[in-house]
Amino acid sequence: MPPSVALAVCAVGVGGLFWLDRDRDARPSPALWIPVIWLLIASSRMVSQWLNAGVLEFDNPEQYLEGSPLDRAVFAVLIAGGVAVLAARGRRTGQLLVRNWPLLLFFLYALVSVTWSDFPYVAFKRWTKAIGNLVMVMVVLTDPQPAAALRRFLTRAGFILVPASVLMIKYFPEYGRAYLTFVWSTINLGVSSTKNGLGYVCLLYGLASAWCLLDGIRGAPRGTRLRHVVAHGTILLMVAWLLYKADSATSLACFAVGLVMVVITTSQKGRHPLVVHTVVGTFVICGLAAYLFFNGQSVIVEAFGRDSTLTGRTELWDRLLEFANAPWLGTGFESFWLGDRSEYFWRTFWWHPNQAHNGYLETYINLGYVGVGFLALTILAGYHTAAVACRRDPKTGPIRLAYVVVAVLYNLTEAAFKGLHPVWIAFMLASTALPLESRRKVRKPLEARMPGRRAIGAVSPQPAPFLVRPREAER
Repeated sequence: MPPSVALAVCAVGVGGLFWLDRDRDARPSPALWIPVIWLLIASSRMVSQWLNAGVLEFDNPEQYLEGSPLDRAVFAVLIAGGVAVLAARGRRTGQLLVRNWPLLLFFLYALVSVTWSDFPYVAFKRWTKAIGNLVMVMVVLTDPQPAAALRRFLTRAGFILVPASVLMIKYFPEYGRAYLTFVWSTINLGVSSTKNGLGYVCLLYGLASAWCLLDGIRGAPRGTRLRHVVAHGTILLMVAWLLYKADSATSLACFAVGLVMVVITTSQKGRHPLVVHTVVGTFVICGLAAYLFFNGQSVIVEAFGRDSTLTGRTELWDRLLEFANAPWLGTGFESFWLGDRSEYFWRTFWWHPNQAHNGYLETYINLGYVGVGFLALTILAGYHTAAVACRRDPKTGPIRLAYVVVAVLYNLTEAAFKGLHPVWIAFMLASTALPLESRRKVRKPLEARMPGRRAIGAVSPQPAPFLVRPREAER
């Protein structure tokens, strides 16, 4: 098939997915497109990279320091739009901020850490982007229909990015694939700029489609059930093929864990607190055990096609700990990979790392023990929120709990608690407590709630004339 024809077929197919997944009862605000555009950029490539698609990686670490003026302008416009929407939803925005104080403390400490960074201006710009993630999450969750907004937020991005990745790998390899000269091999990128990026695209939007598929099978009306099954079943088939092409062991393992979580918690018995805590505890303990003892249990790692050093990560972690000279406060928000330190690691490792490939270690070298403590508080509060949502809100609870657990495990071998990483956005989306309902609940009259009882102070109805005794009638 010629590439131009494939592009047209893909465009029609994406439109068909949107048409199949339509829901007339769900009408979130048009402002939802602001966070959707933000998520599309964060999950794929920067606008400057799309305009110059042949350049996906920087030639030296100084380019990470400079950034792109075009990208800054795009993010500034999106953040301004999101803030305007939140200002118009003032009451719900205030309630959401109050209820999620652990996350606010983390970002507040990150802002304070900018003051001791070697590059305060760059650190502040990066903090602004990180706050942009929070703004976009708040726009979704303060929507008048938060459940519908959450679903549309994830499905709109997935319906675009997943088919586009298939299209670029098969018919536009100059953009969807890359050649690594150091190892003489070709990797598949899809819409992302790295193979791990393609992996988390499959992870996040594959889980979202699995959640929508199960919800459609169990809860959708018969007239719409087939449409939802076809739409999200198609996405899951594409995700399975892309996961094979991506060859990302971390994303594959986390997708399996998240899929099991979604399947279990969509059933009524699976949402019981004891079942939830047992399943989550089992996955977390197994993940930590495989991570801490992989040197002696290399079979676990090699089962996913990786060597016992996790593709060079262990050597990097040892070097990073040697450079961590500020254990309590760190080097400042996202400031470690700047300047001389970044140049040293680029010269030492052929794959030019710009992250620790471990979210907790990344937080430690940037924000120190204090930052790790705030992150731990955020994770615990987020898990509590997601677990409660899983019990009280069977519509969105399963995907929220799955995203929280997946983020905790994903950060064992990738640094995702940072920047514009989609796993970080998904974690905040899943762990953020919803604002309280502003509508007053209408209480039923006491007579309706307690048959045979009359409310205090209520006026007794006049008896019918034929029920009045003769003597009372004479009176």
